[in-house]
Amino acid sequence: MSKKIVIAHRGASGYLPEHSMEAKAMAHAMNADFIEQDIVMSKDDQLLVLHDHFLDTVTNVATVFPDRARQDGRFYAIDFTLSEIQSLQMTEAFITQEKAVYPARFPLWKSDFKVHTFTQEIELIQGLNKSRGRNIGIYPEIKAPAFHRSEGKDISLAVIQTLKHYGYHQKSDAIFLQCFDPHELLRIKNELFIALDINLKLVQLIAETAWFETGHYIGGKKINYQYDWMYEMGAMQKISEYADAIGPWFPRIVDSRSTQQQLIFTQLVEQAHQYNLLVHPYTFRRDKGEIPDYANSFNDLLNIFYIKADVDGLFTDFPDLAVQFLQGQ
Repeated sequence: MSKKIVIAHRGASGYLPEHSMEAKAMAHAMNADFIEQDIVMSKDDQLLVLHDHFLDTVTNVATVFPDRARQDGRFYAIDFTLSEIQSLQMTEAFITQEKAVYPARFPLWKSDFKVHTFTQEIELIQGLNKSRGRNIGIYPEIKAPAFHRSEGKDISLAVIQTLKHYGYHQKSDAIFLQCFDPHELLRIKNELFIALDINLKLVQLIAETAWFETGHYIGGKKINYQYDWMYEMGAMQKISEYADAIGPWFPRIVDSRSTQQQLIFTQLVEQAHQYNLLVHPYTFRRDKGEIPDYANSFNDLLNIFYIKADVDGLFTDFPDLAVQFLQGQ
């Protein structure tokens, strides 16, 4: 059995604002095995670490640049330069500027956090690896490649060039590269890796179709990608032809009808393992309302997934708790 891993979801985001440099340093200090980066592109082609290609749920962009929203009312990172974005204050994720997504977490608008670049984060993690004598990995996600392409930007090429520059070349290196878009993963494997002479572990993230996570643009019109086939028989064999792991939403592994007396496991982990795919579900949170009824505590939830469901790793906002759990096994 390979070592089970802890992936710090957007850093130690249960304790500090997601994707802040501070959250990444904290995740490193907690000895997560991998630290996640979501990557989008700025107007001036800089790679930013930001969960969405929008700025308006984690910064004060609407106050600083009120006239820069698109027709849908959203503020797109791709419409701003790096210097404009780094002039903004970043905070805990919010629903409104006074209402946090997770009210018990770091308070809104306190202290001074900024959006940073992918290279800044790689240098932070590699620097901490040097000073702490560690080999903690990175787990970047290429966000919305079809959207970026519709805006004239090849985000995947830019990400892979950056990875190569920083010494990530082969599957044995401490990196997983993830994306929700299967067409893009195929392009990365069959074109970009060959052109740049590198070969990294790839992860097929699996969304729910209803989330409208992945779009394809036909004549300027966004078509929603259908994920349903990924849960059907034979899907794992097909995914294993281009990916090394899958990243499913955790209710796809333990059925939500489960109770503490009776857990109902789907076939997903078993089918993935049959084709040597690692399974890294998302996202495990300790916050109120985030622990399913079938688990009696956060530790119990970790036990259900790591031990009973036999996943290979998981994404959590509380990496210290998952590290402690695995150390106790």
